[in-house]
Amino acid sequence: MFPKLRVMFVFGTRPEAVKMAPIVKEAEKYPDVLEAIVVVTGQHRQMLDQVLAAFKISPDYDLGIMEEAQSLSQIVARCLNGLEGIVLRERPDIILVQGDTSTAFATALSAYYHKKTLGHVEAGLRTGDKFSPYPEEANRRLISTLTDLHFAPTSISSQNLLNEGVPKSQIYLTGNSVIDAVKMVAGLPYDMAKDFPMLDRNKKLILVTVHRRESFGLPMREVCEAIKEIAQTNLSAVQFLLPVHKNPQVSSVVREVLGDLGNVVLTEPLDYLPFVNLIKSANFVLTDSGGIQEEAPTLGKPVLVVREKTERPEAIMAGTAKLVGTSKEKVIQSMQQLLNDQNEYDRMSHAVNPYGDGRAAERITGAILHYFGFTDMRPEEFA
Repeated sequence: MFPKLRVMFVFGTRPEAVKMAPIVKEAEKYPDVLEAIVVVTGQHRQMLDQVLAAFKISPDYDLGIMEEAQSLSQIVARCLNGLEGIVLRERPDIILVQGDTSTAFATALSAYYHKKTLGHVEAGLRTGDKFSPYPEEANRRLISTLTDLHFAPTSISSQNLLNEGVPKSQIYLTGNSVIDAVKMVAGLPYDMAKDFPMLDRNKKLILVTVHRRESFGLPMREVCEAIKEIAQTNLSAVQFLLPVHKNPQVSSVVREVLGDLGNVVLTEPLDYLPFVNLIKSANFVLTDSGGIQEEAPTLGKPVLVVREKTERPEAIMAGTAKLVGTSKEKVIQSMQQLLNDQNEYDRMSHAVNPYGDGRAAERITGAILHYFGFTDMRPEEFA
């Protein structure tokens, strides 16, 4: 009789929580075998709590590291210090991190310091430029060097790891758990009109999210100026909705450029259920987010990526997303094309989603059980 396998999930931001939630819920299906320990750092406070509520997850520990205008060094240091006692007290068999945040990097380092097995969800994403995105690209490369189980979402990310010398036996091709999350919430009952009475059903809705550090300053201003021009020249036909990130370097620019436009709705950060339903209702999405490049195609929505590089080339190759950069002229041109060219819109909206089939959490849990000898067979790979 095996003792229970102690699995520690550590995450701190909204995207991490969304992608970890299905794995936590899957682990809960094995109460006789797995013991889940959920630790949140609070790197995103309000936005993190919204996701925890949506998926009915109660953390065992909350480090509460969030402070206004803290530096990357401070985030990493507070995470390391906070995790020290928890790892020593709980003695997990494996620690799971997701993605490429400062929380994920600090947790990977903590796992290494305490000689704990480390599993990396969404492993192998690369742009090849350590400053784009910043600091995410360096974070995920550093995490990979410390990881024992690499849960690669796509064949491209798996190949990236192989190219870097990671043994094939340590790589599990799982699909992306964000697809699991979207499918979990997209079918739930929801009344859009109740939460968003200001939206006009007769106008095309463009959903916007901008928050990345490399977009701070001129790039973000250029994107906002492009939104302003499209809004002003399509007043009767188009409306924008933009949940405003809490970071002052984002909110100050967004509110300055877009705050007075009647067909641009600025909201507080949204719960996950209304956000997914907004994607469903949108004509298309304009974003610098990584996760939305995966979520929107799941719901058949084209994505314009306002970044210079992306670590998610699969959607670009499949045709469901387009990398448009941050120059005002290019962003305007790309939005106008989707608004005015029905053939282009249909082409992007009907492209096949390359990111998953909704079974990533099942494969990741199966891989952990296999690694520790609870099952004899590796889980089948995502195709």
